[in-house]
Amino acid sequence: MTRNTVLKTIHVACRDLGLNDDSRRDLQLLVTGKASLTQMSAAEQVAVLEALKARGFKPSSGKTGRSHRCPATRGDIRYCHVLWRQLVLAGAVDLPGAAGLNAFIRARFEKAWGAVPFDVDGLRDWKQIASVIEALKAMCARAGIVLTGGPGRERAE
Repeated sequence: MTRNTVLKTIHVACRDLGLNDDSRRDLQLLVTGKASLTQMSAAEQVAVLEALKARGFKPSSGKTGRSHRCPATRGDIRYCHVLWRQLVLAGAVDLPGAAGLNAFIRARFEKAWGAVPFDVDGLRDWKQIASVIEALKAMCARAGIVLTGGPGRERAE
């Protein structure tokens, strides 16, 4: 771990354990004899971190259990994700998220298109995207999801 990473981890540990600055400095004095993190060597900072771990701090890798997916850059593709989410919330489809939407597109359009992108965000042809949106809207209608807001501005109610 770099020195900066250790400092950040110490501060996160103190926050997670509910230690204020005075309590943190008392712990640092107890472990290293120095109250300031900046006056400590890298080994002393690691010793403080180990003391915080002994008090119950469990460092995480920074990743939560869920993978993070950035929103699509194109509005029409984001709209495909929105419609799919509405279908998931209504219980009309079983496989949530982009994996489900990608599976739907492959099953529905592979014969017509010949080749389907691995990921919906890879679609570039506006005609293909429009056909996906229309298919999703039809599924929403069959599931009883009412879309309001006018053309291109539909919202589920």
